[in-house]
Amino acid sequence: MQLIFVYNANGGLLNSLFDAGHKLLSPSTYACNLCALTFGALTERAEWKAFRVSSPHTFRFLHKDEFESEFEGEFQFPIVLKNGGELETLVSTQEIEALGSLEDLIEMISSRADPVSGSSR
Repeated sequence: MQLIFVYNANGGLLNSLFDAGHKLLSPSTYACNLCALTFGALTERAEWKAFRVSSPHTFRFLHKDEFESEFEGEFQFPIVLKNGGELETLVSTQEIEALGSLEDLIEMISSRADPVSGSSR
């Protein structure tokens, strides 16, 4: 099963630089908790990378403009979707925004993405 992570940010070098500056200068007002949980100002968090690499699932990461150019449908961002032929919400925007730690995100994904049957619990 493929898990699609969509950040509430647009892609591109200029946007990435702006986002990094925003995270450093005003992290409490940053608009993407998924970005804040999984990345520091410039690099992927080691614990997140270890989880991602050890997962039996394929992870795909998109910015919202990249997602919208490839997929149809009305979604709020950030969001984690599972793609088993049809897109289904695995972790909603509201749930992501309420998470307090990377550990909480990893636990939520692990408990909902069943590696055996490919279904949600």
